[in-house]
Amino acid sequence: MSMNKLQKIVTSRFFISAVVILLEFAQLLAVFIILNIFSSVMVILSCVFSFCVLLYVINREEIPELKLPWLILILLLPVFGAYIFILFNGNEQTKKLKKAFDKTAEKLLPYRQQNPAIEVLQEQNTDAYLQANYLYRTADMPYRNCSKVTYYRIGEEFFAALLEALDKAEHFIFMEYFIIEQGIMWDSIHNILAQKVKQGVKVNVIYDDFGCMNKLPQHYYRELTNEGIGCIPSNRFKPVLSQIHNNRDHRKITVIDGIVGFTGGINLADEYINAYSKHGHWKDSAVKVEGEAVKNLTMLFLSAWNMQNKAMLECKPYLDVQPPAYQSGGAVIPYGDGSQSIYQDCIGRNVYLNMISAAKKYVYITTPYLICDFAIMDALRTAAKKGLDVRIITPGIPDKKLVWLMTRSNYEPLVRDGVKIYEYIPGFIHAKNFICDGMFAVCGTINLDYRSLVHHFECGVWMYNVDAIGDMTVDFIDTMAQSDIITTEKAKLTAPQKLIRNIMKIFFPLL
Repeated sequence: MSMNKLQKIVTSRFFISAVVILLEFAQLLAVFIILNIFSSVMVILSCVFSFCVLLYVINREEIPELKLPWLILILLLPVFGAYIFILFNGNEQTKKLKKAFDKTAEKLLPYRQQNPAIEVLQEQNTDAYLQANYLYRTADMPYRNCSKVTYYRIGEEFFAALLEALDKAEHFIFMEYFIIEQGIMWDSIHNILAQKVKQGVKVNVIYDDFGCMNKLPQHYYRELTNEGIGCIPSNRFKPVLSQIHNNRDHRKITVIDGIVGFTGGINLADEYINAYSKHGHWKDSAVKVEGEAVKNLTMLFLSAWNMQNKAMLECKPYLDVQPPAYQSGGAVIPYGDGSQSIYQDCIGRNVYLNMISAAKKYVYITTPYLICDFAIMDALRTAAKKGLDVRIITPGIPDKKLVWLMTRSNYEPLVRDGVKIYEYIPGFIHAKNFICDGMFAVCGTINLDYRSLVHHFECGVWMYNVDAIGDMTVDFIDTMAQSDIITTEKAKLTAPQKLIRNIMKIFFPLL
């Protein structure tokens, strides 16, 4: 490694933040050891405290796999583990976010009234009605009809459509992305945004501070603000011990004039449009939503903005929009999910479980990661045992080798029970798609891993009986033809891999 590269790493924001956090951890450990050595009263109080924390963790209402790492830590380090749990689960920051979230939710209430046409949906398909009802009751996202969905099977197609739509903006543009990186893709978008600001168009941008830590200058939001573009870095990363760092904004949303919206797996960086080869060919997907359903995406953006910015946006100017009505016999519901401090349910996870449960013929899934809890694994295996055609496409070339190992460690039990797994030979699959029976589908940002299913702020578009589902199915079959099927023999791990798997499986739910 050259001296220049080493200097760049050592002086990077990520490296400095990591060192500060490690020093905080070491200081806490030193104080804890000293107090317990020189104070017998402290030892007794600490043991009582540890027991109370243990009871609290056991009785928390959450996915069991999330409890396991803390229980092991507290049992191995009876007192220190309890202190670490309390430290990482401090809720002062999340209380502020929740308060701001609830304040915006009140303003959005008139726009979240359920569509009376949902009764027609109940007559058409019971499973569709139940899923739509679930999304309304948990995510506050009403059923929308008279909407159109266009599916993009690759980043290059999405990029062209996005630029065309941005160029037509007349009133406002909202963009919320996990990653923005300067290059061909973002620079092209940025030029249009700057031009639109000069034309009097309202432009607001949210990017995730951690996701862009090594992608953008630390104070890039100030550069955009100086250009007249409203901009905030979501959940600004601070070098303190806290679990709030896990609650990243992993959403990808664009809303234009309240009549066109985009979402899917594609971030605003060059690898997503194959402008350069990072991990082989980058296979991703996105959807464009037009019509009434765009209001759901607008509400998601307004909630995210107002939750983190004192200069809150008024909802009325952006939601009192009359989009064109499209002839559609189906349903389109964009929805959001996030930290359990904000959302009470793991909505993305439960939508997937509901779809697997409702499937009668087949379930087709594309996901970059396959590191999910027992409930999803069991649902997939049970569906295959019932005789359903369950197929999953994962990357052939990984972006993170340890994560890829954890993904591959789940192959064997799935393949053994009849799930067909394929690895995309040309490169990296980043699409997050669920398709059931050609009738239901989800395209969004929600991976099959703990980060997406539990920790991150995510979004997706649930669809029933719309044309885009057919396009998604064709794309899945075409992608499967370029993939290598995983046999029972290929699914087996070596002894060292099993050891790594067994250790990491304990802690992955927290990561």
